[in-house]
Amino acid sequence: MRTTTSRLLRLSSGLVAAVTLLGMGTAGAEPTLERGRYLVEGPAGCGNCHTPQGPDGPVADMGLAGMMVEKNDMFTAIASNITPGSRVADWTDEQLGRAIREGIRPDGSIIGPPMPFGLYRGISDDDLMSMVMYLRQVPAVDHDPGQSVYNIPLPPAYGPPVISVAEVPHGVTLEYGAYLAGPIAHCTECHTTFGPKGPMFDTHLGAGGFEFHGPWGVSVAPNITPTRLAQYSDAELDGMIRKGVRPDGARMLPPMPYGYLAKMTDEDAAAITLYLRSLPALPDGGQ
Repeated sequence: MRTTTSRLLRLSSGLVAAVTLLGMGTAGAEPTLERGRYLVEGPAGCGNCHTPQGPDGPVADMGLAGMMVEKNDMFTAIASNITPGSRVADWTDEQLGRAIREGIRPDGSIIGPPMPFGLYRGISDDDLMSMVMYLRQVPAVDHDPGQSVYNIPLPPAYGPPVISVAEVPHGVTLEYGAYLAGPIAHCTECHTTFGPKGPMFDTHLGAGGFEFHGPWGVSVAPNITPTRLAQYSDAELDGMIRKGVRPDGARMLPPMPYGYLAKMTDEDAAAITLYLRSLPALPDGGQ
């Protein structure tokens, strides 16, 4: 365990400083450990990439300790160890929050794909600090998963510095559904048709078509616009999202994080369904 009492005190102080620096020092701002736990272990599904996987699923006692998530001609992507047993223990809360939301490490280096920073930039200040609060208290794991290697140029940044992102009111609304399906659960990252520069959000939002290669074979992100979803009831769609089971009983393939999505509340699942029903109907794969 690398985390000492003094470090914990320093990190706690850093959280207060980060709250202020991120524009969260206003009345009503309430990052909480409970909210952070719900997001990380639930709809955000951080462990889907950051927890080592064995033949039977996540490796016990290795939660969020990092693993290789993608290897292709463009890059070998390693999801880093984000427990207090890694270098992030030496980062301030503000620095960890910036790495999550903007993809920039304290030394100024850029975190590469497949982390969906185009969407993560929209994580609210409260939710960001709630997630940081949760990550600070998970069990420390001494594990080095390696370093990512990119054969493609990475941008100097994924956009201008994020000063502050307001809280999105919770409820079964289009606004909150869009927030959950975007910055939090990043459904629209995987299910949007990819072009040379990544997901084509402006023209192919939710049209699907991206191929995922893994031990299970090849799975293709389906079209999640009303073109395909109109054939399913809300209950059927909910079963596919939170249980990974099609209406005919067939199991759906990874890498969709069904185990994490299963922890979503009924209200949050309903908000996502409401949002997906509102998307413009597009042909499969944007064709």
